Amino acid sequence: MKTTVKIAALTLSLIATAASAQAVRTEKNMSLELANQIAAATVAACAANNHNVTAAVVDRAGTLRALQRADNAGPHTVGAAQGKAFTSASARANTSAMLENVQKNPGAQTLVDIPGFLVLGGGVPVRVGNEVIGAVGVGGAPGGHLDEQCANAGIAKVADLLK
Repeated sequence: MKTTVKIAALTLSLIATAASAQAVRTEKNMSLELANQIAAATVAACAANNHNVTAAVVDRAGTLRALQRADNAGPHTVGAAQGKAFTSASARANTSAMLENVQKNPGAQTLVDIPGFLVLGGGVPVRVGNEVIGAVGVGGAPGGHLDEQCANAGIAKVADLLK
């Protein structure tokens, strides 16, 4: 009987340990320093092509970490950049790919109805390996494809930090 009780207690202990291990997760996330570096590099990349933009960088949950607005960037670029960054982080995808999906797939057309989503080119996830740790959104270049190029250039500038 004592052996049965000991086995039952050990089994319950192992189950409790396994359950508690599943309750706590470890995730990589965007630091403020990294977010500022990406935002600055993104705005600089667009400025090199004579585009006055705003770059917004969000963490993995879509919460704003850094925002930089170039001199002469329009006021609408702030909301656009933040919306694109949130959308990219939330969907863990480039917003240009999402836009293409919405245009071609009738079942995806309601994505634009999700509060906070801005399905326009210019939002790019920031990854460490396959894990999305945040995203950058750009608004203000004359086309979403150009916004996306700037975002990719900003991320490329910090590629050594994303390992």
